[in-house]
Amino acid sequence: GYDLKTELKDVLSELGYDVLDLGADSHESVDYPDFGYAMAGAIKAGKVLRGVLICGSGIGISIAANRHLEVRAALIHDAYGARMCRLHNDANVIAFGGRVIGPDIARDCLEIFLDTDFEGGRHARRVDKLSIPG
Repeated sequence: GYDLKTELKDVLSELGYDVLDLGADSHESVDYPDFGYAMAGAIKAGKVLRGVLICGSGIGISIAANRHLEVRAALIHDAYGARMCRLHNDANVIAFGGRVIGPDIARDCLEIFLDTDFEGGRHARRVDKLSIPG
C-alpha cells in the first residue's frame, strides 16, 4: 500500500491538511498491526481527529485499528461506503487496500470521507454502543 499512501498524502496536502505519517517508509514488508496501533494511539492522544490506513487488502489494518475503542475504522471500496461510514457510523478512520482500490477511486472516497459530517440522531445512540467495552 506504499504507493497509494504516497498518492493520498499528496491529495491531503493539496486539500490543505497537515499530514502526520505514521506508516511505512518504503515498499518493504511490514507488520500492519504496528501501524494500526500507532494510528489508534494518535487518535487517543488527540494528535489527530481522523486517519487513513492502508495495507494490501485493508482488512488486517482495519481489524488492528478497531481493537481500540477510540477508533471506528471503515474499510472502503466505493463512494457510497465512504459517505455512509461518516454519515451513519461516525467513522474516524478510513482504510483502503492498496492491492484492491485504484488511486482515483481512493481519492474520491477520501474526499467524500473528509467532507461528510456525522448525521447524529438515532445513529448517535448506535455509535455510543460501539464504545462499550466487550
